[in-house]
Amino acid sequence: MLTAIAATPLAAAPLAASVAAAGPALAAGTAAGTAAGGERRRSTLVIGHRGASGYRPEHTLASYELAARLGADFVEPDLVPTKDGVLVCRHEPEIGGTTNVADHPEFAGRKKTASLDGVATTGWFTEDFTLAELKTLRAKERLPEVRQENTLYDGLFEIPAFTEVLDLRARLSKELGREIGVYPETKHPTYFAKAGLPLEQRLVDTLNRYGLNRREAAVFVQSFETTNLAQLRKLGLRTSVVQLLSAEGAPFDLVDAGDKRTYADLVTPAGLRAIAAYATGIGPDKLQVIPRNPDGSLGRATSLVTDAHAAGLVLHPYTFRAENTFLPADYRRGTAANDFGRAIDEQVAYLRAGIDGLFTDQADIGVLARAVAAGQSIGAAQPAPHSAT
Repeated sequence: MLTAIAATPLAAAPLAASVAAAGPALAAGTAAGTAAGGERRRSTLVIGHRGASGYRPEHTLASYELAARLGADFVEPDLVPTKDGVLVCRHEPEIGGTTNVADHPEFAGRKKTASLDGVATTGWFTEDFTLAELKTLRAKERLPEVRQENTLYDGLFEIPAFTEVLDLRARLSKELGREIGVYPETKHPTYFAKAGLPLEQRLVDTLNRYGLNRREAAVFVQSFETTNLAQLRKLGLRTSVVQLLSAEGAPFDLVDAGDKRTYADLVTPAGLRAIAAYATGIGPDKLQVIPRNPDGSLGRATSLVTDAHAAGLVLHPYTFRAENTFLPADYRRGTAANDFGRAIDEQVAYLRAGIDGLFTDQADIGVLARAVAAGQSIGAAQPAPHSAT
């Protein structure tokens, strides 16, 4: 029953309308190009951001499965630990906004206020629950005011352990006839290290257990912090590594250590060369690649793509979403904030700028945009139907 739910996106009609409206004018050359050092870059990757979070509550097995079935090359689980040290998939350690924990009176006493990267945050935190306790909870939509359709699935899906995602990845890779990659993010590593639940060794051990700690494995490990990525390398991580970036602020590990460097420092040519010493690529905010004009319209590309490629790094910017509220002003369609706008057009603009992959909440739109940008058949980019067994 739940497999059938996972395999049928509600947004097929808006997507079809968007494709029809796009027309042949969007056709563009491929952004493949040649990376620094003369090595050919891989085909642009479509990364299912928290799964298919535009269609299902994020970080659920249903969301990850749907992303893969819609054509995503990778699915992205955010990792946080439980009280008993198990890595589970949640956007943040605080789970009040993404689960029904508030409806469980037996857990009322665990509500607390914690300093999360220097910000006082009140709610329920994964480090105060065992895996067995978390399994009694059910996921809910994090943005119900934006994605009302996703609230249909509130209460249906469990919080998955990272190992469950790896098992799902293996099953779907076999069924779909192509390898589905995994793109885990270590969330708030400084916070969890101070809580006595460091993430790094647990992640390396899990990848080793699944035979995925290999340089050529379909794995990218990412973090907004810097120290833990270097630590992962010291612990023997062999997979690709991505330094996440932000349009403002600084990595919390640097803030916590009194280091004055900011994300702005990291995206300078010198900062990118330093990142290349331990990472395969960067995951910038998409506004760092193409910013918005003062009127909210899409602006002109910065030098970040050129600078990153010169340092030998790939770029996978985040986050591409289809709703008007997340799009540049000149890419919106109609006046309803939550209706789908010209999301394909926006992604094609970024693909033309030379990015190597993109994080998207709607993987099918990313797949179509990639095909349009490469001048390929849109029909061939449609995911093949699969029986809901």
